[in-house]
Amino acid sequence: MNTRHIQVAEEIQHIVSYLIQRELKDPRLGFVTVTRVEVSRDLKYARVFVSVMGTPEEQKDSMVALNSARGFVRHEVATRLTTRSVPEVQFKLDRGLEYSDRINRLLTELHDADVTADKPEATT
Repeated sequence: MNTRHIQVAEEIQHIVSYLIQRELKDPRLGFVTVTRVEVSRDLKYARVFVSVMGTPEEQKDSMVALNSARGFVRHEVATRLTTRSVPEVQFKLDRGLEYSDRINRLLTELHDADVTADKPEATT
């Protein structure tokens, strides 16, 4: 990926993050964070990866809300982005944060179990 692709991806990430936080008023939209954006080589497509906190049902509802707002998001990106063509926006659920949180909890549980096993028993 060259510098131009990186700049476009970062700019789209900032715009979409702003839109989600300030402009989109869909009640199905939960706590959504844009984690990264990947653009295609020809800049025709932008994959916007989002992390959604909540239950699987809340995640699904948030993704439905985002996908229904794709036209609005693309229009807003077009007005704020300084490129000749505007990429088609695709939202993808990013499970990376969820996965790392699960690994963290498992490691903490293992550590706590190990510490408990290593404690000498008190004799009375």
